[in-house]
Amino acid sequence: MTQQDTERPRPVRVMPVEREGFSLTVPMTWWEFDLHPATRDDSVRRMIAQRVKENPALAEHREVLGRFLKKAARDAYESGAVYIGCMAQNFGALPLTASVTVSLVGARTADGQLLAADPASIVAGLRAREAVKDGDPWRKVTTVEIPETGLAARTYGIEDVTVPGDSRPVRTVLMQTFIPLPGQADKVALVAGSSAVLDLADSFFDIFDAVTSTFRYREPGAAPAASTPVG
Repeated sequence: MTQQDTERPRPVRVMPVEREGFSLTVPMTWWEFDLHPATRDDSVRRMIAQRVKENPALAEHREVLGRFLKKAARDAYESGAVYIGCMAQNFGALPLTASVTVSLVGARTADGQLLAADPASIVAGLRAREAVKDGDPWRKVTTVEIPETGLAARTYGIEDVTVPGDSRPVRTVLMQTFIPLPGQADKVALVAGSSAVLDLADSFFDIFDAVTSTFRYREPGAAPAASTPVG
């Protein structure tokens, strides 16, 4: 075996996600579950039980997993998300946790007029932010081409985020991609990736970009899209 062979990255098994209006692909190891308040806690419990059955080493992290996944589901629902996928791996001294949500959002002015949803207009309305010193929040604003979907506006950086029901901001690795939806001039699909593990920001930006790049618009009744590799 050559050195090149040993350094070749392992393929990532992926799971296609189909929702009304869009599809997305996430790694098979991620957690995907119901967001509805009446059923989400039971959905999380059943999923953890299944994962522990498949991998008994997770048993000692059952409570930590449960708290993280339930909070992520609650925050996603309260922010209006229609989908959430969570990464929760390598629990130990530094738990690696992250989430990707999809929301269908629109914006209006104070007098009720629709704001333009094209990428150039969105970018023009977003503000970049430079860190004054090491450790300060920062934000970049740009555009990105989503394969088979088109141009989208994007922000990424380290930001102080206020979660629903809590006035205290949480410093977070955050990438938000605003993807226009065909035939819906008043809405975009907001794909948001976030993690509280600040030391791995660059790695999470790569992960969030890879997942977001699999977003595809689906017309009602369309056949499921083929899986797209992540990473």
